[in-house]
Amino acid sequence: MPTYAPGVALVEGSGTTVWDAEGKEYLDFVSGIAVVNIGHCHPKMVHAIQDQVETLVHVSNLFYNEKQPLLARALSERSGLPGAKCFFCNSGAEANEGLIKLARLWGSEHGKYEIVTMRQSFHGRTLATLTATGQEKVQKGFGPLPDGFVYATFNDLESIEDAITSKTAAVLVEALQGEGGVIPAEPEFLSGLRKLCDEKGILLLCDEVQCG
Repeated sequence: MPTYAPGVALVEGSGTTVWDAEGKEYLDFVSGIAVVNIGHCHPKMVHAIQDQVETLVHVSNLFYNEKQPLLARALSERSGLPGAKCFFCNSGAEANEGLIKLARLWGSEHGKYEIVTMRQSFHGRTLATLTATGQEKVQKGFGPLPDGFVYATFNDLESIEDAITSKTAAVLVEALQGEGGVIPAEPEFLSGLRKLCDEKGILLLCDEVQCG
């Protein structure tokens, strides 16, 4: 499928440097779209991966494994929310699908299902998350899109308040708009958004895939 149509085949990497199939050297500013954020082939990471595959390669969600509870506890402690729960999944799009489903499940008893998202945001390429994404170029050709998403202006509390109705279940926001142009949320915008959602009795959903 020519979905991505890459022009270069990378075969090796070390730190911030990668090499293609012809031996040409590049400085890697992409980092696997923020996945390889400690560099390619970091010795500690290589050792950890080797140690794990020599011990146990994979465990499905039908069983516990010794690492998952440790990670869940670390994430919960850092969330600032005592007793916070973790749902582990495979991608940013799946994480945001989970947020959308949880918000609708939470609001279903009171007829609340709409989610306010930001223009120029990016939340994934599944049908629900591309609809949550406030960019027409991402949505083009996939209509009719699912109902229940309303768009407001990033870093503008008044715009968000105007978009909230009796059907609103949540506001979905990125702490840093990556696809939208690497635009950080202003601290007073996020704290104001927290207060607004509390006042309106709705959920605040934070997509932190990029900044995470």
